[in-house]
Amino acid sequence: MPSTLSSVGLPLRSILWALLLPGIIAGYLPWRFFGLREVGIDLTAPSHRAGLLCVGIGAPLLLACIVEFARSGRGTLAPVDPPKELVVQGLYRYVRNPMYLAVALLLAGEFLLTFSRGLLAFGLIWFVWINLFVILYEEPALTRKFGASYERYKRDVRRWVPTFSSPRAAAAPPR
Repeated sequence: MPSTLSSVGLPLRSILWALLLPGIIAGYLPWRFFGLREVGIDLTAPSHRAGLLCVGIGAPLLLACIVEFARSGRGTLAPVDPPKELVVQGLYRYVRNPMYLAVALLLAGEFLLTFSRGLLAFGLIWFVWINLFVILYEEPALTRKFGASYERYKRDVRRWVPTFSSPRAAAAPPR
């Protein structure tokens, strides 16, 4: 991590990276290029109600993940400023990648508001790319950093599909 960032407090770094990463992917790009800014909300349209529901669920889920990274992991969502501790609390008890799922939910909601084929393609390409990033970089890096704890976590908690009923998902692996 650059030394200038390390001197900035964790809350400010968390806000900065939230604005730069999911803020650009699920905020700026859909607003600027995929018609989100032209949407006139019509609460009588089922697609708009569903879209607002997705956004209304995705945004607080994303915020909860960012807060958990700072609180439990003492880091941010940025690969250059990652958590120092393995985060297995909060939403991470149920699914390994809730932050990416929250962004996907935001993009899905924005698609339901715009019906932009470009936004749909962008969202699908982003999800394929993020899946490859998780499989090829993030999971191997976490295995190297956290070893057996991460291996247990990976075995007990699914990558993309939340598990709510399994007692193993609710039990955090030892650090």
